[in-house]
Amino acid sequence: MSTLTQTTPARLTSPATAKLPRLALLIIGLAYIVAGLFMRDPWKTDDVVGLATMLTAIREGGTTWLLPQVGHLAYAQDGPLITWIGGASMWLFGPLLGDITAGRLPNLLWFGLAAAAIWYGTYLLGRRAEAQPLALPFGGEPSVRDYGRMLADGALLLLIATVGILQRMHESSDVPAIMACHALVFYGCARMLDRPISGAVTLGIALAASFFARGWPGLLPVMIATLVAFHPQGGLWPQRRWLPLAALLTVGLILAWWIPAGNASEYWVRNWKLWSASVFSWPDIPGWFRSLRDLSWFLWPTWPLALVAIWRWRAWWRSPHVSLPAAMLFSVLVVLFVIDEPGEDDYMGLVVPCAVLATFALPTLRRAAVNTLDWFAVMVFSLTVVTAWLGWVALHFGVPPRIAANIARQTTGYVPEISWIAVILGLIVSAFWVALVTWRLRTKPLALWRGTVLSAGGLAATWILLVLLWQPAVDYARSYRTVSGELAAAIAANVRPNECMRGLGLGSGQRASFLVFNNLNFSYDTRCTIVLQQTTRNNLRDGTNAYRDGADVLWEGGRRADRHEWYRLLRVRTP
Repeated sequence: MSTLTQTTPARLTSPATAKLPRLALLIIGLAYIVAGLFMRDPWKTDDVVGLATMLTAIREGGTTWLLPQVGHLAYAQDGPLITWIGGASMWLFGPLLGDITAGRLPNLLWFGLAAAAIWYGTYLLGRRAEAQPLALPFGGEPSVRDYGRMLADGALLLLIATVGILQRMHESSDVPAIMACHALVFYGCARMLDRPISGAVTLGIALAASFFARGWPGLLPVMIATLVAFHPQGGLWPQRRWLPLAALLTVGLILAWWIPAGNASEYWVRNWKLWSASVFSWPDIPGWFRSLRDLSWFLWPTWPLALVAIWRWRAWWRSPHVSLPAAMLFSVLVVLFVIDEPGEDDYMGLVVPCAVLATFALPTLRRAAVNTLDWFAVMVFSLTVVTAWLGWVALHFGVPPRIAANIARQTTGYVPEISWIAVILGLIVSAFWVALVTWRLRTKPLALWRGTVLSAGGLAATWILLVLLWQPAVDYARSYRTVSGELAAAIAANVRPNECMRGLGLGSGQRASFLVFNNLNFSYDTRCTIVLQQTTRNNLRDGTNAYRDGADVLWEGGRRADRHEWYRLLRVRTP
């Protein structure tokens, strides 16, 4: 037996790797991704913009499939991947399910791809000799297969338990796609250890898909990570001769889009280059530290465990189960250092490596530390479940008064109605959480995945309760469906079919919302005499908005839940 195996920091017995029922894993995963994905309006975020690019491709055709557009707006940022996949889904399933629902179906694909990639990639790394736990003097250590499966289950559950990705994974944006692509890069590198050709092909496709999902901000971190992972003293170094295959495949796929894109619209490509350049800047030390502060909640609960893994496995830094996720983690942090005002889209690159490193920390923890993590999950998510119900009670019954007043300020004009189906389902979800906590307290299971099940199950239960109990109020506060319908009625009553309409100060989210809900498309042609102006109530009171004179107001309005935003439909008087 090698010295490496004898001194490994991983110590656990066979009962700790008891098999997690596949049905339980499937139920948690499906409940997590399906809840909040359907039966709601798209909100004024990347969510509705993504749907608008898909709808534009379906309705306009031609180059809008190649180059994402939001109506007349050249959406020259990120990449075309979600437009391709979402547009194809709308074309296939839109007539049956409706365009919005069909446009969200790819989220199931992105989550499934990310889950499969992180599970199999971790499984491949966990089966390697250098990752195995300490062999016990009289036997009883887990088998290689059981140990690898336990680590893979833990990585997937920790992915689901990551707090910051919860809402973003349910948006029709580049965020779910880029996480899936980065997970596929991780799997491709891990697969190259034993099947280099298939691993290199997977890696090449995943790198190109990362570019198609988010351009250079999506590709650069994993490209650097791949180069770092294949360092001369690492476990992946012997497979370096297959990297040119992955590189050629990546370059070929990117050029297959880039060349026709440049020929189709120099304007779009030029603006895309400007956006790409604007993403990066000189290092901003205070901004970088602000990002680290934000990451403390975004990556919870994986980042503390990831740090533990790096420390406990520090002597194994050459081994792929440490070097590969650590290379991805390091590379994303470096790229964050040169990104101008990094946000959640940029943080997504840290989710996969943190989840993988975190799961390799689990077999190195003492029993007391594992139990502490279990109790922390029980307390935190029991509190969030109670809070979800407390907010519902405040919304419908006005108690506690302070919470009810705060909710009322955010939902001005909203008249709550109790959905008893939602209440019953919420009670069932709450009972599930109580049953999970009871199982942990009564049976005191030895399986090492018990804590990850508590974290993933608690977060999923909280999210489902928020969707069931709060979604109508959140939809009211964030949806543009009502104001878009009022605007469409005003246009139908006051604007002739052949009259040109343009937007003034109209944000991309608002422009996308009006397009998605009522197929309202606003030009940039300054000759148009019908103008939809986005302004604020303060500007109206102060008389500082454009077209104070020289225009007839055909309609004005806004969302009642928004105390600032205001819209005016104007007919500009011609000289």
